Amino acid sequence: MNVVLWIVAGVLAAAFLGAGGMKAAQPKEKLAAEPRMGWTEDFSGGAIKTIGALEVLGAIGLILPALLDIAPILVPIAATGLAAAMLGAIIVHARRNETAGIVAPAVLFVLSAFVAWGRFGPYAF
Repeated sequence: MNVVLWIVAGVLAAAFLGAGGMKAAQPKEKLAAEPRMGWTEDFSGGAIKTIGALEVLGAIGLILPALLDIAPILVPIAATGLAAAMLGAIIVHARRNETAGIVAPAVLFVLSAFVAWGRFGPYAF
């Protein structure tokens, strides 16, 4: 199960690093032009950049603490934070009646919650 948790954490880290990096690096106007980024209209540019930065930090927190064996308790904390962020994304998409936009955050929520459960519980470092 430890290997499965590492694989899921790696996939999550890659996904959040890409998505968060995009949100943190691109201006709001460019993001709003993307097909599945209509939600950006509801947030300020600073809020979008903050969300992106937190996703990048969460991605780093899923891998580095355990890899370097420095404060590995940060791994399940990062997973919990990312799960909370995805819960927020699900709510935003649901309020905007973007049912297709709910699928990806829901999958990421389940995977993040799985890593949090595994690393807080029976497969802690």
